[in-house]
Order: sequence, then structure tokens, then C-alpha cells
Amino acid sequence: MEVSNPVAVQKVPWNKGKLVGQKPPLRLKEIWAIRIRLQLAKRARELALFNLALDSKLRACDLVSLRVGDVAQGTRVSARAMVLQRKTQRPVQFELTEQTRDAVAAWIAMAQLRSGDYLFPSRTRHSLHISTRQYARIVDQWVSSIGLDCTAYGTHTMRRTKPTLIYRRTKNLRAVQLLLGHTKLESTVRYLGIEVDDALEIAEQTEI
Repeated sequence: MEVSNPVAVQKVPWNKGKLVGQKPPLRLKEIWAIRIRLQLAKRARELALFNLALDSKLRACDLVSLRVGDVAQGTRVSARAMVLQRKTQRPVQFELTEQTRDAVAAWIAMAQLRSGDYLFPSRTRHSLHISTRQYARIVDQWVSSIGLDCTAYGTHTMRRTKPTLIYRRTKNLRAVQLLLGHTKLESTVRYLGIEVDDALEIAEQTEI
């Protein structure tokens, strides 16, 4: 009697065929290329999501779970907002630029959202708001639309973009650390992709 050996099932690594590691931020011309495409296509939800993702610098899990009341009072979108981060359980404050406020207000009015509603509700029955995976797919569509390789970019691209631009202009590492809501300087250094020694030197120069 033959005994058949069970065939070992080979699991495919989750990152097979994907580029992993730090995702690059968008450049100014790429930001405007995506923004203009969304405006011309009149995609109000995505335009609000894109602008808010850049301004808020929130992690994907915090961004998709925002409620209308987090960024607006009645029909007026606030110039500043504060959100409790899920990962660190620490509050982080961010500014909403005029174009972001306009885009978010237009989306709220179009979708007829109320204060307690999720800002980006899901279109399926499985979730009350869009999932981080859905958000990631949307980001892929954004970068692909302007000819970028979507495997090289991701949701962390959106989180890193504005802090990187601010750092390049000001070299103020502590300010960027506060904007990202990081508890450790090393986390900010990784996001900006700068050397630790340079980061510490800059931090010493900007100490108050």
C-alpha cells in the first residue's frame, strides 16, 4: 500500500513582486498634476481626500476614520483641527489650507453629510467608512494617472509629502516632528530620510 506524501503548500510572501521600504513623497509639480486632474474630472470626494491627506499628514487609519465634526463646525470647515492618533493615543493638530477647506466643504455639501457622519463613508455594506485598503487603491490610481509607478508609492507618500517640503524649506526638525505627531525624533528622521547626525545637529540648533 502506497502512502502518499502530502504536498507542502508554499505560501506566497505578501511582498512578492512589490517594492517595500520607505515610500517617496510627491513633488510640487506632481501634487498639482493630480489635483488638477481631480478638479477637471469633478471628483469631489477624491479631491477632498487628496487635499486633506496632504494637509493633515495623518496615518491612513486615522484619515479614513475622520468624522465631519473633526474638521467642521456646522457648514464651516475649520482652519485647524485636532485628532487623537490611534497608534500613539496622542493628539496631533494640523492646519487646513483654503483650497482644502473649499474642497472638503464642497464634498460635505454634495454628500449631504452631518456632523456625526464619517467624512469618507464607504460605498459598501461591510464598513461605515472607506478602508485603508480602499484608500491605498485610490492613492495608486492618483500616482498612476500622472505616469508614476504605483508600486513605488503608497499611503505613507501622502503622509510624508508636506513634512518633507516643510523640512526642505526650513530645516526645522522639531517643527516637523510636532506636525507628524511623532514621540521620537528617530521616527521623524526615518520619514525625512536624513542622517541621524545631521538631524541631531539641526535639533540642537533649533532648541529653545
